[in-house]
Amino acid sequence: MIALFFFTLVVFASGLHAEPQDSGSRIKVYANRGDNITLPCRLEGQSSLFGNRIKWAKVENDSSETNVLISMGPHKKTYGSFQDRVYLLEVEDNDGTLVITDLDLNDYGTYRCEIINGMNENIVEVDLELQGENSLSFTGVVFPYSPRLGRYNLNFQDAESACLEQDAVVASFEQLYEEWRNGMDWCNAGWLNDGTVQYPITKPREPCGGVRTSAGLRNYGQRDKSNSRYDVFCFTASLKGRFYYLIQPEKLNFDEAVDMCKRDGAEIAKVGHIYAAWKLQGYDRCDAGWLADGSVRYPISRPRKNCSPTEAAVRFVGFPDKKQKLYGVYCFRPQL
Repeated sequence: MIALFFFTLVVFASGLHAEPQDSGSRIKVYANRGDNITLPCRLEGQSSLFGNRIKWAKVENDSSETNVLISMGPHKKTYGSFQDRVYLLEVEDNDGTLVITDLDLNDYGTYRCEIINGMNENIVEVDLELQGENSLSFTGVVFPYSPRLGRYNLNFQDAESACLEQDAVVASFEQLYEEWRNGMDWCNAGWLNDGTVQYPITKPREPCGGVRTSAGLRNYGQRDKSNSRYDVFCFTASLKGRFYYLIQPEKLNFDEAVDMCKRDGAEIAKVGHIYAAWKLQGYDRCDAGWLADGSVRYPISRPRKNCSPTEAAVRFVGFPDKKQKLYGVYCFRPQL
């Protein structure tokens, strides 16, 4: 007989927050980058002579699985990027709780645990999300993103890759909702991590659902992850290093910008870096600078004439010709 059970999470890592779901063996865990986190899984009832077989896998977007850890009694094997970073907590015989150390952005997603002992089996799915509004505090920023190709060019897999390339992850509904409550207004529809497409409107108007509609999140619902194409809302929750504008006597083209950051012991900054510095540190600079994706932007925390006069924002100049020597550069030096 297959038995499915609910769980209570014991918090083992500072800053970790878990949220049991209303039905089914599914749990959400929220954690920051760099944390050591626990993903709970255990089997209720008496242990048998067979011993436990435990399999942890990461569920990919196409529903395939990537093995993380397999355990059969004393024999354990870890896989891929999880080698030397994962182990079982094993506080009791039927405990299959997984520990992941030094969490990075590629670790976020859905994990499946299968724990079997004789005729007893338990299957658990755990959603691991970047710490945000549903955690102990909302310390992050949601930002809309579209690539150089322009609006509505990303399927869901492309959207995930685009956010990762900008030092972020695809935002959740809760994170976008909280940003909307803080005044975010954006008329382009973007992917969220549950596979829905939505956008936040605080000032209803004709091109964005109509003037007679209420303010809120416009929801297109679930979309085909392979064939539907939209923008994406990304979420970044921390800045693990120093973000800064590199003072130079002359303007730079893109290749020169990349090189100058390297010469300064840094790397050219990503879009996630500039949003995190702007939102979390109040970074303010009225100089347009190159970023790693080839875009040019600048962060304004104190609105003023000629520098975003009406609102605090990360201003977007565009994706100019990379050969143009018209801009400075924003650099990022990772924390060692």
